[in-house]
Amino acid sequence: MLTYIVRRLLYSIPVLFVSSFLIFTFVSTTTDPLEAVKMQPNVNRAAIALVQKENHLNEPVVARYGYWVRDAFTNDFGKSILGERPILPELMRRLSVTLQLIIAAQVLSLLIAVAIGVYSALRQYSAFDYLTTTLSFLGLAVPVFWLGLILQIIFTNIFLKWHVRIFYTGGLDSVNPGHGFHFLLDRVQHLVLPVVTLTIISIASFSRFMRDSMLEVVNADYVRTARAKGLTERRVIVRHALRNALIPVVTLATLSFGSLFGGTVITETIYALPGMGRYFIDALNGGETYEIMAWLMITAAMVVLFNLIGDVLLGVLDPKIRLE
Repeated sequence: MLTYIVRRLLYSIPVLFVSSFLIFTFVSTTTDPLEAVKMQPNVNRAAIALVQKENHLNEPVVARYGYWVRDAFTNDFGKSILGERPILPELMRRLSVTLQLIIAAQVLSLLIAVAIGVYSALRQYSAFDYLTTTLSFLGLAVPVFWLGLILQIIFTNIFLKWHVRIFYTGGLDSVNPGHGFHFLLDRVQHLVLPVVTLTIISIASFSRFMRDSMLEVVNADYVRTARAKGLTERRVIVRHALRNALIPVVTLATLSFGSLFGGTVITETIYALPGMGRYFIDALNGGETYEIMAWLMITAAMVVLFNLIGDVLLGVLDPKIRLE
């Protein structure tokens, strides 16, 4: 297992370098971070020339990429071109927001989806099975932005009509969130709606995978053998069937976990959350090549990490899987 992990990490290094160079080339040749400044009247051309020189904007792309790699390893990704803001501290702050959102959504969706999938498989063609199947298809068909806007409208109307603040419809914290329990309560009230938005979409896909996977193993030979030994039905399901049925769900969950770091743009934009998605949009609109590259590398590292975690969990769930 250790050899496999080291090999996967070594394989990811050239992938990250190639992808980073391609993205850097595309962004550098299609955006100009100083475009908005150049269009302003009475702009100081000498100041623009100084910024271009300090950030090597007039040099070839290969040279600029080399400077960026140096800053990435020795200077915490350097500073933004406009404003000279340190990149890594702001990116880490945004990452913490996205992690809160994604971890809560994924854990909640997995718990609910596994329970729904298992019960649907054990009660195949029942009213519950038909109902959850219909709701799953609806969940897969509902656009994220539409669901987010509907939830905002509902809870905004509740507040305006009854003056009861159940959940906030935007932002991460109130002006004066307080301390201790009050801070925690305020943060939960801000995150519930975006978490629910992501959870509904995830439950729809996870529950279908769980149901289909459970149906494949519930009547397998080793499950029938366990029943023939006199084991209780609960022990048969939990100890023998569920463990193997979780394998495709774990694969899907880890893959989606990593991809969500780059896929929360819509949700964070709708709810005005200062996370990774909003950071990318702001950097892209401003043509901030170095901020975009820092976002790319953090996101790519997260994808590699959670793919690796998924492979390790598969080996734990199924000892027959040999990762040589």
